[in-house]
Amino acid sequence: MDEITDFDALRRAMAENSERPEGPARNARAEQLLVEAERLNVPLAVIEALGHQLKVYNYSSEKDRMFVPFARLLRMWDERPGDFDAYEAHSLHWVFKWVSAGMLDQPHIPLASVEKWLDEMEHRYRLAGHSERAVRSAELSVAAHVGDLPRAERAYAAWLAADRDRMADCHACELHGQGAWQVERGRDEEALRLWGPVLRGEYSCAHEPHTVLASSLVPLLRLGRVDEARAHHLRGFRLVRPMESMRGAYADHVEFCALTGNEARGLELLAERPAYFTDTGHPRSRLDFLAVVALLMERLSALGLGEQGVPGPAGRSWSARELGAHARVEALELAARFDGRNGTSHIGDRARARMAQEPLVERLPLGVRRARPAPVATPAAAPIAERTEPTGQPDLPALIAEARRLAQTLRPGALEAWAAVARAAEGTELEPRARAEVMDHEAMARGPEGLALFERAARLYAEAGDPGEALAARARGAYVRALTGEVDAALAAVAGPYDEVLALYAEDATGVRQTASVVMSRARILMRRVHEEVPEAAGPAVGAPDARGRGAGAQALAEAEGAVREVLALVEGRTGDDVRTAARSAEARAMLAELAGRSGREPEAVRLLRRAAAEYVAAGLPWYAVEHEVGAASLAHRLGDPAGAEQALRSALEHGGPYVEPAGRAQLNLQLAELIGGRGEAGEAAEHALEAAHWADEAGQSATLGAWARHQLGGLLLRQDRYAEAAEVLESALPDLSEETHGDGAVVQTLWWLGDCLGELGEHREAAERRLRAADIARHWPEQQDHATLAHLAAESLSNAGLLEEADRAYARAGELWRGLDNPVFLVRSIRARAWLALRGEAGERGARELMADAVHACEEALQAAADPADRDRLVAELGNTHSQFGDLLARLGAEAAEAAEEAATAGEAETAERSGAAEGAGREAFEAALVQLDRAAGLFGTLGAAGLHSRTGAELAAGGLEADLGRAAAAAARARGVLAAYEGADSGDGTVRARRAEAERLLGPERPGA
Repeated sequence: MDEITDFDALRRAMAENSERPEGPARNARAEQLLVEAERLNVPLAVIEALGHQLKVYNYSSEKDRMFVPFARLLRMWDERPGDFDAYEAHSLHWVFKWVSAGMLDQPHIPLASVEKWLDEMEHRYRLAGHSERAVRSAELSVAAHVGDLPRAERAYAAWLAADRDRMADCHACELHGQGAWQVERGRDEEALRLWGPVLRGEYSCAHEPHTVLASSLVPLLRLGRVDEARAHHLRGFRLVRPMESMRGAYADHVEFCALTGNEARGLELLAERPAYFTDTGHPRSRLDFLAVVALLMERLSALGLGEQGVPGPAGRSWSARELGAHARVEALELAARFDGRNGTSHIGDRARARMAQEPLVERLPLGVRRARPAPVATPAAAPIAERTEPTGQPDLPALIAEARRLAQTLRPGALEAWAAVARAAEGTELEPRARAEVMDHEAMARGPEGLALFERAARLYAEAGDPGEALAARARGAYVRALTGEVDAALAAVAGPYDEVLALYAEDATGVRQTASVVMSRARILMRRVHEEVPEAAGPAVGAPDARGRGAGAQALAEAEGAVREVLALVEGRTGDDVRTAARSAEARAMLAELAGRSGREPEAVRLLRRAAAEYVAAGLPWYAVEHEVGAASLAHRLGDPAGAEQALRSALEHGGPYVEPAGRAQLNLQLAELIGGRGEAGEAAEHALEAAHWADEAGQSATLGAWARHQLGGLLLRQDRYAEAAEVLESALPDLSEETHGDGAVVQTLWWLGDCLGELGEHREAAERRLRAADIARHWPEQQDHATLAHLAAESLSNAGLLEEADRAYARAGELWRGLDNPVFLVRSIRARAWLALRGEAGERGARELMADAVHACEEALQAAADPADRDRLVAELGNTHSQFGDLLARLGAEAAEAAEEAATAGEAETAERSGAAEGAGREAFEAALVQLDRAAGLFGTLGAAGLHSRTGAELAAGGLEADLGRAAAAAARARGVLAAYEGADSGDGTVRARRAEAERLLGPERPGA
């Protein structure tokens, strides 16, 4: 650490410390710097060091320590105001507001002292000639804190009525305070209206829009504006996360999680800031934090997770129940201290109300990864009311009736309902029909293990006098045998029931439903043979020839189709109100669709699948339609019909409702996101990607399907310029994205998008890191275009971050790659970028000139080799831009030399006069050289005609400015008149045209038209 030997060194050290992260380390350094300042024996140095110390305390968790340096500053002001310069005098009065608010937030400071300090602030502001605006704002804080609403309303009105002056808070902070008061009074809409300019980025400061975003969360939820609330959480938490002093805003984000079904994310937030549980320097924000911790723990307990381990104060392990009780006690004790000081119950009432809140949204997906706090039941396969067993002693007849209703209408939950009948009937002799149904459904539930039970069920159905259902049970057993791979044995087993049921049906001894069940079982078995012998989309000629010379696959297809059409012939026109018979028809259509697809008739397959889905929906069985709508979507996509695919997927989501498992819902939403995003609707596509991420998490597939959904969501948010939200989502996806599971392309694209977001957010060092990581992966790819682009982008980020040497190396590497790719345009741009870097670094003027000359040479060389007219035009434009930038660089050197000459001339000494002359000469030389480059640029742009007009006039006007600087007014005016002539009759609505004309008229000066 550099030794502080003079005032300038102290100022540099304080500036460096100001850039460090908030926290104890920065505060400790400020204390050391005050000691160093005192050693300099310069009063202003001590004043500035005290001000620096006060500032870092205020922006940290140690706010209670700012009173001592302020008291010392105030005493120094009262004793020797002349020691303060104008800036420090202003700063002293400015921080009165910090101290006033700081006292209010410390319950050990008596309210009388706070009121006295408010009077002192008013008195000193009046003496200094300042408006009372800041004073009335501070008075509102005091009145609102103690719950004195009449006084608060008066102070609020007086605050707005007073003139804004240099002591007023910035616009962003004032609007936050005004909106916060509206929320206090229950006027959420008005608060959000007031906060609008801050949220839109029209006003900002060190802590805004951070606090406005946090404060807006609950009002937005209360108003039902959940999409905005989600966006504000993702955007705002990113701003608050690194700032230690913003515990109150951080608490707002934890509260948001507790009120939106995001308890797991709330726990992640607590884990990031363990010190917030115990830091005592700002009791009011600690109270806010503990209150929302209690709220979050109450939510976990309400979910049955009270014994789950949670992050809490260091030194021991905590369950949710224990931490909730601890946080509640601590919060109420703090509130009691404030209320005791204030003589009201206002703070305690607010704390208790905050801890007692109920969720405002049952489920608000955020897009970022989260794990459920504990297993939660997945969406039911049927409405809960249809599956829940009666409480108390089971009513066996009612259970049987309910099970039959579910089975006969094909409702989900029928198997569970019959299992409930079996449990309730233990020790009871059921009549044969009910025993048969219990046995039949147990066999279905067991699958291959239940083969023997189908035969027992068949005997019981026969005993109950239903031979048709007995045959259907035997046929179901045969199909289960086929599922085990024994297709031939299954066909042999179904042959007898098939012949017998047709004979019974012909004699009216059984009905359509039973007969269709047997015929369908036979068709299903034949479909299993197709699955074994015919690949999907196999085309018309499939399989090896059998003994009769016909393809085995073709035979399997023909036999299966015949069996399926037999089902349709049996049930068509005879379904009536029988749901099961209607389902046979729909299933048969779906089978025909599969056969068409395997035969290469995909358009026909799509049509049949859609008809099958429609029949299921018409029968009141929409959940059965989902599989076929998804199949139709897949085929439509393969056939180049994205609109048809989208329609089918939307229908699948609509009809699936709560019946589709979470993984299925994730897949459906993700496919829709990709389709909709592909046609440019990024907003709606993002909504589906968000749902996909949520359901992937619910399915326990966060690291696989969820990561891919977040990858897509981040890209879609980026396309909408929602950079902070996109960055949060993409950063959440990165740990789970792997080259093995998702492919290195997905990893590179995510890093690329994230780098773009971070660059837009001004986080250039971090953007460079992501882009370099992506480039490192892409360097192994056969095609090097992406590698070159990423290297170039990383260089831009490094340059923006002020890492000049690293940026130069990255641009040089990008240049090598562009040269290898035979891309002269970007090669030239990389060289130009290095020239500008050289000007800022050690290479200086000479290095910058040499590199810009290299860029010109590279572009001229490429132009000579170009044969294609379009390529030549692009290179002419690039060469013009290169000469133009060379001119700008030289003009900057000339301006710096002219400034140096003026400073030397002001000194008035012989030696400096000589330096002044040399600098002036260097400046004129640089300006002349710049004119040459700009003239070359204008000439090149002129050859491009209308396409180069704006670039040509821009170069002409830049040259005209240099002519004026060189004292050649006539030449400057001639260039200006040429520009005006070029735009004669041009569209005045074009912004560039207006700007060029305005600049030309300014350059003309007294000669301008109408002067």
